[in-house]
Amino acid sequence: MTISGTQVREARELLGWTRDRLAGASGLSPTTISHLEAGKRWPTAPRMSSIRCALEDFGIIFVDENGEGPGVRLRKGK
Repeated sequence: MTISGTQVREARELLGWTRDRLAGASGLSPTTISHLEAGKRWPTAPRMSSIRCALEDFGIIFVDENGEGPGVRLRKGK
C-alpha cells in the first residue's frame, strides 16, 4: 500500500509530533517531510519506507482506501 503525504501529516499530528521529531525518527530532513506533506516532492522508496517505519514503530496504522478514503489510526494500547 502506498501512503500519501496527507496520511503522513495526519499520522504525525495524531502522535503530536513536529516535523523535526518525525525527521529525527526517520533519519530524514524536516524539509523532506514538509515537501512530502505538501505534495511538492515524492521521496524515494527507501526514504518513504523510513518515514512509514518510524510512524508504525510508534503505533500508527495506515488504512488503505476502503470506500471512505485512506487514513490513519493508532494501534490499540499505544
